[in-house]
Amino acid sequence: MGHPRQPDPRDYPGVVTTLVTILAVLLPGGLTFSLYKHLNAPDPDTAVALPTTDPTPEPAQPSPSENERPGSPIDDDEFGDWNFRLDSVTFKAERVGGWTYDSCAPVDRQGVLAKNKCEHAVQLAYSAYRGHLTAVQVIMSFPTVKAAKATAKHLANSSRAVKWRRDKILGKYVYGKIRSGATKRYVLLTVVTADKTAQAKATRFHHYLHTDHSNYFLFRDSAVPD
Repeated sequence: MGHPRQPDPRDYPGVVTTLVTILAVLLPGGLTFSLYKHLNAPDPDTAVALPTTDPTPEPAQPSPSENERPGSPIDDDEFGDWNFRLDSVTFKAERVGGWTYDSCAPVDRQGVLAKNKCEHAVQLAYSAYRGHLTAVQVIMSFPTVKAAKATAKHLANSSRAVKWRRDKILGKYVYGKIRSGATKRYVLLTVVTADKTAQAKATRFHHYLHTDHSNYFLFRDSAVPD
């Protein structure tokens, strides 16, 4: 018997906002509040500046996607347009690209991902505010939480270990930063660029996009032991 398909995040107005609503009914208030508080936490601006050059060729075209299910390899089809709502906070971004890779080799620049036994990777590209803000997100899966944390620790010091599609960001920008971090067995790296028109909105957009998609992985494989 086949596995039931997971709910697709693009069916919802923000991945975690819907989960917060459900958890308010199913779970004790403490956990629900912690997720809500995390999304609304003041942004400490931990993003690092975008490197100015990258002579590395763009990653090769990936293989076709498979339907996602708990414990299955990550797939770019799990993420569609980003429509986020939480109280008075709203963001919208159109997904303009998605790539699924059978391995992490296409996004591994320095061998760090291979060293930590990275298994699969996807890339997502978004455009918002009529093209005045762009985002590229690389999501990588690892066999253990320990391996994911080790990779995230390295990326906190140098984002150059990961290759991402520079053809999907703005050529000229006044905001250009990278966020990265681990959630369970997954590591996310989110790049955002914005011109002067969207500069004032870029920091909060960056924070919420990265956090929303990171928190998705708190629940994706909940039935699968870490």
